[in-house]
Amino acid sequence: MEITRVTKITDEIITAFERLIPALTSKTALPTRAALEDLVRFTGSTLFLARDSAGEIVGTATLTLVCAPTGLHARLEDVVVLESARGQGVGAALTEAVICAARELGANYLALTSNPRRAAANRLYQRLGFKPWETNVYRLDL
Repeated sequence: MEITRVTKITDEIITAFERLIPALTSKTALPTRAALEDLVRFTGSTLFLARDSAGEIVGTATLTLVCAPTGLHARLEDVVVLESARGQGVGAALTEAVICAARELGANYLALTSNPRRAAANRLYQRLGFKPWETNVYRLDL
């Protein structure tokens, strides 16, 4: 398996996201080429891809940085692995790549949210050292 940082959006990546996003959620539209290009250009985010031994894209994760008065904070967003590749360490490898990048960039912590129904993902994050954070999470749809 190979984990890479995306620097340019290709047709292959667009096609991969057409398979990846539905494996994460049915409530969000597929990202457009323009949206993915904006993500890759945005200095506060890094898009990672996982490829299997045949070179097929089987997973993705995004590191997002927030510069605030209390320091540089990092968030792990949209970790998704194709069902056919689950249980093979793809999610762990993506998460570890994001952890490493967040450390390199000087973030003082890395946070994430995970739906309680995603039991395997929650076990993975705890195995990698993430601890539950007692806080309320609020959302305002814009």
